[in-house]
Amino acid sequence: MAHFSADVCRASDEKREIEFAESINKTLAMGKTIWLESEGKKFLGLYTETEKNTSKDTVIILHDMGGHPDQQHLIYGLRVFLPEHNWATLSLQMPLREIGVEKEEYYALFPEAAARIQAGINYARNSGAENIVLVGYGLGGLMAAYALSERTADIKALVTISLPVPATENKTAQTLEFIKKVKIPMLDIYGALDVPDVTESARDRRLAAKENEVYRQIKINDEGHTYLHDEGLLVKRIYSWLGVIMSATSTAQ
Repeated sequence: MAHFSADVCRASDEKREIEFAESINKTLAMGKTIWLESEGKKFLGLYTETEKNTSKDTVIILHDMGGHPDQQHLIYGLRVFLPEHNWATLSLQMPLREIGVEKEEYYALFPEAAARIQAGINYARNSGAENIVLVGYGLGGLMAAYALSERTADIKALVTISLPVPATENKTAQTLEFIKKVKIPMLDIYGALDVPDVTESARDRRLAAKENEVYRQIKINDEGHTYLHDEGLLVKRIYSWLGVIMSATSTAQ
């Protein structure tokens, strides 16, 4: 078993990232651990290839607040089932705060998160990916939207799951402003029983995306923020939509 030391993992909460990495290393059954670097700091990623070597498509997966790249059930499901549908996955460890902090404490980490996303894009590109998609869950979706508002190159589509719209003036967490800047295909999925800043802002998100002809919003009935009833349905919705988007892109070209 590999040992992960503070020398290879420095983040806003180094100890939590190291603990997650060691735990994942003990139980990882599919995919491989990789170490990426951004802004002089190394962080964990889980890369899972497709069975077909001809696939040129990769999904970069971003977990929710305080999570990790192999988190049950949703993140794990995305990273292991999408490769069965010809999408390689790269699940990234996003920056962490200490346990128990409020969501607002994470906003200062968004520039670091954007740098990690770019490192993931570079890795996917160097691994042969031609089509790269971002899939972000909860705060990971907001991190993805923020990153795209700063830089849109190299990403073919954005999928957000339970995307929050925080009531804050913090410039790094202005979800609706970020959505207005998204010009690539965007899928906005949420549960009918999701948390309030997701369900109550669904209409506002649609309005923010009104000029994006390739934006789609899906509400999944009887599901809350954790999607415990049938995360397989969520994964199916995502890969089906991606299939349509990629086919349309290929036709347009």
